[in-house]
Amino acid sequence: MTESEEQGIAASCHCGAVTLRLAAAPATVTRCNCSLCRRYGVLWAYYPIADVALSPDPLPTVTYAWNGRNVDFHHCATCGCVTHWYPRKASRDRMGINARLLDADVLAAAAMQYKDAAGTGQFP
Repeated sequence: MTESEEQGIAASCHCGAVTLRLAAAPATVTRCNCSLCRRYGVLWAYYPIADVALSPDPLPTVTYAWNGRNVDFHHCATCGCVTHWYPRKASRDRMGINARLLDADVLAAAAMQYKDAAGTGQFP
C-alpha cells in the first residue's frame, strides 16, 4: 500500500487490538452460507493482499484452517472477533476481510452478494 493509500478505510476488531487499513471501501460484500461462514456470521470483502495493511506486527491473532484447507481464518486473541482470512498458497493474491468490522455507513454502501457455498458453490 502506498503512503497516500494509508489514509484509506479503517476497520478493527471489537477491542481494537487488530486493525486493518483498506485502500478503498468495498463495492460489494459476500454473504457465504458455508458451514463455517454462517457460524462466524461474517460478511466478506475481498482485496488484493497488497491493498490491505494489518497491524500491529506481529498480529495478536489465533488462526483456524478447516481441515488444513485453503485459508487461515484469523481471530483476535483478546476479543475473539474474526478479522480476516489469508490464503495458504503463495500463488494466491487475494484475501478476505470481515466487512462487519467496518463502520456501519461504509458497510451499508456496499452491494450484497450471496454465495451458496453450502449447496452449489455458486453466486445466485
